[in-house]
Amino acid sequence: MTKVNKNKSKSSQSWLKEHREDVYVRQSKADGYRSRAAYKLLELNKKDKLFRKGMTVVDLGAAPGGWSQIAVKLVQPGGKVIATDILNMESIPGVDFIQGDFTESSCLDELLQCLGDREVDLVISDMAPNISGMSAIDQPRAMHLIDLAVDFAETKLCKGGSLLMKVFQGEGFETLLKQLRADYQSVLSRKPNASRARSKEIYLLARGKKA
Repeated sequence: MTKVNKNKSKSSQSWLKEHREDVYVRQSKADGYRSRAAYKLLELNKKDKLFRKGMTVVDLGAAPGGWSQIAVKLVQPGGKVIATDILNMESIPGVDFIQGDFTESSCLDELLQCLGDREVDLVISDMAPNISGMSAIDQPRAMHLIDLAVDFAETKLCKGGSLLMKVFQGEGFETLLKQLRADYQSVLSRKPNASRARSKEIYLLARGKKA
């Protein structure tokens, strides 16, 4: 007979209750967005004017597609959005989707092939590892994904381009800030209202990539 972890069961029930009652979850259904995360990007764009018509945008960790939905509307006409995630994502008109693990070279190769000679104007990353609840495990995993996003932006982002990514404060955070401040004109820290208060996530916006 399978033993049930009562604490985990209570935690899951609590999360489901919070999720169902979340104002952004309810609003996303009413507005036709695939996730509550769409409101994080909308708020960030309103504050920092991330998008403009004709941009080439790469969305890392895109599934289920809330950020891609926003991005493709704001870069049209003439823009391009390429999204990738290890999970499948239902198609979005105007978005090229690549399913694959961004930690593997095969996914990166497919992304580069899709880009061709295009330089990227904006990289947005909402990537995060599966959370175990143990910071000694979760933080290195999160930083590895962040490092991959930074490395990708370093090679494909155009001069003056921007990188927006979810990060978690902890080991490696100060080193990351130092690197971004050396490579970009400015680095801003943001905590959107749609980001749950108990979440340790923040968003770093590195603007104006240097030559």
